[in-house]
Amino acid sequence: MSRITQIELDDANLPPPTPEIAQERKVALFDLLEDNTFVLPARDDRAVPEGPYHLGLSIRDKRLVFDVNTEADERAAEFHLSLSPFRQVVKDYFQICESYFEAVKTAAPSQIETIDMARRGIHNEGSRVLQERLEGKVEMDPDTARRLFTLICVLHFGG
Repeated sequence: MSRITQIELDDANLPPPTPEIAQERKVALFDLLEDNTFVLPARDDRAVPEGPYHLGLSIRDKRLVFDVNTEADERAAEFHLSLSPFRQVVKDYFQICESYFEAVKTAAPSQIETIDMARRGIHNEGSRVLQERLEGKVEMDPDTARRLFTLICVLHFGG
């Protein structure tokens, strides 16, 4: 059972999200819990507690923190990642999302589709960066990485 069954975002100190961001978060959480792959590989000859896992995501001291526990609340792993590699892609993602949300209101379908393709490309780039940063710590499929990147953006939005 190498998967996430519960996610907690520590967004207590963030400003309230816009309706669009709240919807992105809701969809990402739902989709992630429905289908994900999250494997903690053995490290330094230590046994890895088996999943399924509960994941806590937060930003502490300008670092992205992954707290991973088993369903029995046993510590499985904790990772601290620098936010620096994510800054530009998160900024680009929010800018293209803003353009997309505005375009949906008034633009022609072909313009909306073009912006959405660009949005997906930036999203893919963010998930690729996430997978690179977690290499050797967590193995995940591309869809799980995409959905986690969305949640990182939600946290980064106010952080």
